[in-house]
Amino acid sequence: MARRISGGRKGGESTAPPENYKPSREDILRYITENPDRSGKREIAKAFSLKGEDRAWLKDMLRDLQDEGLLNKQRKRLVRPGALPHVVVLDIFGRDSDGSLIGRPAEAAEYDGDLTVLIRAPRGGPIAGIGDRVLAKTFPADGTSGPPYTARIMKVFEKRRESTLGVFRTATDGTLRIVPVERRQAELIVDPEFRGSAKDGDLVEVEPVRAGPYGLPRAKVRTVLGSLTSEKAVSMIAIHAHEIPHVFPPEVLAEAEKIKPVGLEGREDWREIPLVTIDPADAKDHDDAVFAESDPDESNPGGVIATVAIADVAAYVRPGSAIDREALKRGNSVYFPDRVVPMLPERLSNDLCSLKEGQDRPAMAVRMIFAADGRKLRHSFHRVTMRSAAKLAYPQAQAAVDGSPDDKTAAILDTVLKPLWEAYAVLKRGRVAREPLELDLPERKILLKPDGTVDRVVIPERLDAHKLIEEFMIQANVRAAETLEWKSQPLVYRIHDGPSLAKQESLREFLQTIGMSLARGAELRPNQINHILERVRGADNETLVNEVVLRSQSQAEYSPDNIGHFGLNLRRYAHFTSPIRRYADLIVHRALIGALKLGAGGITPDEEARLEEISALISATERRAMAAERDTVDRLIAGYLSEKIGETFAGRISGVTKAGLFVQLPEFGADGFIPISTLGDDYYHFDEGARALFGERSGQGYRLADTVEVRLVENAPLAGAMRFEMLSDPKPLPGRRKSFHKSKSGRQGRQRASQPRGPRRRR
Repeated sequence: MARRISGGRKGGESTAPPENYKPSREDILRYITENPDRSGKREIAKAFSLKGEDRAWLKDMLRDLQDEGLLNKQRKRLVRPGALPHVVVLDIFGRDSDGSLIGRPAEAAEYDGDLTVLIRAPRGGPIAGIGDRVLAKTFPADGTSGPPYTARIMKVFEKRRESTLGVFRTATDGTLRIVPVERRQAELIVDPEFRGSAKDGDLVEVEPVRAGPYGLPRAKVRTVLGSLTSEKAVSMIAIHAHEIPHVFPPEVLAEAEKIKPVGLEGREDWREIPLVTIDPADAKDHDDAVFAESDPDESNPGGVIATVAIADVAAYVRPGSAIDREALKRGNSVYFPDRVVPMLPERLSNDLCSLKEGQDRPAMAVRMIFAADGRKLRHSFHRVTMRSAAKLAYPQAQAAVDGSPDDKTAAILDTVLKPLWEAYAVLKRGRVAREPLELDLPERKILLKPDGTVDRVVIPERLDAHKLIEEFMIQANVRAAETLEWKSQPLVYRIHDGPSLAKQESLREFLQTIGMSLARGAELRPNQINHILERVRGADNETLVNEVVLRSQSQAEYSPDNIGHFGLNLRRYAHFTSPIRRYADLIVHRALIGALKLGAGGITPDEEARLEEISALISATERRAMAAERDTVDRLIAGYLSEKIGETFAGRISGVTKAGLFVQLPEFGADGFIPISTLGDDYYHFDEGARALFGERSGQGYRLADTVEVRLVENAPLAGAMRFEMLSDPKPLPGRRKSFHKSKSGRQGRQRASQPRGPRRRR
């Protein structure tokens, strides 16, 4: 009988295993389930007193359990598939038979199995109720019945309101209706006394009211958000749908107005150093400035000194202030095509903290010395007062270096811009040696007309000016993490885990369908993926392979526990360079100020104790912002195409599912859906490994990244959804026979979806 090794969470008695004892598979799985916060290889070995050769045995055992799908690697820990993280955002939706609150993860789609969490009764902590969204620590439940997890609330977010967002309309029969933004919601009726000031075409927020058992549900207009035809209505839908704070409380604005500019006291005077900002032409705030020069040290021939100065937001936003609390709640600025929802009030973001040309500004700066081969030799951080020598746009700076300077850039071409490009050449050698992941997927930008509707979608040219700033910022971020580690100062890392074993296997299966291979066993490295991407560069399947590789990647996040950054191929990385728009960077600034004793505004003991909570919060707000930005683009494009029903478009298959195909219109960067039931007379099956749908009789079909011609047949601008009809004939698929045979993995199967009632959106 295997001995039980009790973990620290459950407070049970610890029994040392006998000498030469090796735990069974069940012992290891039980320990990991009961101790998710102490499930790294070293911690498991210590729990079972494994040493020497037994540690090698444990490594092989854990690898086998991962290969069998019984364990997943999550950061440096091993977890059971579908397990909740130790800190998670929960939505409380009800009570159990004993009256205790129960919740589920806010992002339930990321997890498998029973997602119910039992909320422990608070002991002097935050109190929550049904409908609240909370940040909580989770613990595996002790018993075999009931929810699989319990949780202790760490923080209660603003109470979620039972409300619906929709458009106010007067129906042909005279009744007042609300057409919900979410397509799956039914229309609502508004009684005249509950319409408030709403007019036809207004975007409104409504709340349900009591109604009889028959007919459509009824609602009361709570807030009129403006006309749907106004230029910012589309982004307002996303702001309310994702509950993004967008109005600063009066106490925050009042506090911001009272702030006085920071002077020279306690700072180095760097105003004579010609630091310049290089940003998009339409940028309103300027976080970062750069400068470079050759290293005069004769022992470093060909070396350079690269300097990055970042707005000293910590000088103005102190821990625990009203501005600080609001900034943490927002987590980051949110960027829509028609507006920005800033993390900080404009008094700070666009004025006192912005590194404006010719004006004195407080900054945190890092001075880095590189050898000619791109290796960093040494660096130092400074708290300074600077004065930007020039505000430049990316194309403007690039044109000057390429031989077409304007009046502003001509004056600093030889003294500032050329040395910057020379330094970038040095840093680029270091980047090439580091071999970060080099995905080639262009980003699109929506250009709007004055009325807020879409003018056109463009793919901005990727200039060396962009790459220069990117590499300078990466180097500054790495130095921040290095310095804080040297000082043994807790910090918030920017982490990016490598692809999970399941995603690696899926990528491997896909590559086999195009005659390429990916080695098993060894830990996957970015340079292995780069070699694959290089092999398909310029080939017909280049876009396909880049898309599949992108989808195999984990999502970057914030954490006080470092696992490195897979995509950048860096052992340590922190966000330091954008404190105006990211709370993570502000925390790192405070940590540097405290660790290096650079004056007031350093990190507090309370913040250090809450780094896990803060990391979870800002990771969640980042995902919220990304979803809101994506939804806004979908709605803008759907609205732009609303008068083009029946027209044909060139598209590219961007997603393959059991239910059908998602097709992206490259000209616009938006997706529409084609139900599998509309693909033709053949009977189509889903091949997960090949990312394809194929016909049972013909063996031909459609694969991810195929170029196709489609017709727009249905459009729902409010939901940002479009449905297409496939016009292109299916193509032969490599290695596909005409008759259908189920694969050994069971990942292929007969799939035929009934035609949906309307357009579906990609999630």
